[in-house]
Amino acid sequence: MAKHTSRHAARRSRLGSAAVCVIVALSGFLLMTNLRVNRTVTVTSDTADLVEQRVKRVDELQKEVSSLSSQIDTLKEFAGSSTDGTDSGSTSSGSNSAEDAGSGTMLPAVEGPGVTVTLDDSPLWENMVDSSGSAANINDYVVHQEDVEAVVNALWAGGAESMMIMDQRVLFNSAVICQGNVLLLQGKKYSPPFTVSAIGPTNEMLDALDNSRAVKLYKEYVSAFGLGWKVETKEKLTFDQSAATLQPLRYASVIRKDGGQ
Repeated sequence: MAKHTSRHAARRSRLGSAAVCVIVALSGFLLMTNLRVNRTVTVTSDTADLVEQRVKRVDELQKEVSSLSSQIDTLKEFAGSSTDGTDSGSTSSGSNSAEDAGSGTMLPAVEGPGVTVTLDDSPLWENMVDSSGSAANINDYVVHQEDVEAVVNALWAGGAESMMIMDQRVLFNSAVICQGNVLLLQGKKYSPPFTVSAIGPTNEMLDALDNSRAVKLYKEYVSAFGLGWKVETKEKLTFDQSAATLQPLRYASVIRKDGGQ
């Protein structure tokens, strides 16, 4: 007997085939889209790689800021000379423009006598490592965030006028952060030894270092665990100009309990 196939069955078969084709086509489209996206996006779970990418991006932006700041300085000098009717090479006009630009977008280059302090991890920690490769008191042999902050605070208290940590100018919003024995500062990371340099009254800054309780505590660890500590006086330190990423802090006042200032 011949097998009978109704028109409804044939229609359902054609609709089912069409649906399968559409699903396959959409799946292929999504697959190709995913491949194109993955070609342009790099996904990584490595924190170190992510930090390196951010550091490179910060460097690029810093260079862009410096370039734009130079253009602003040039425009300010031109505008000042045009307004005052003086020559663009005038000493007074150039000086005022540089000062104004320094207070807004750039920290001007400075030089003068100062103090340089170097802190370093102790080489003795290797002798304290046990068979498992660890040491119970390893933290006693490395420089910590509070140690760097102690030096910075003491130098400011001693009248420092300008300061650098490693190769970076210290801004009012600079934050010293340590992860393990690695120093993080404004998007960059540094390994010990750590150097803090300050321009200002040399004798006052040396006295401030000697009188700081936090620095005295660090010196105790220098004697007990061999941490690095070196203080040098310099007749002339030179700090290059640097981009001020944010407007400098002008002043602050205490708020009284009665609501006044």
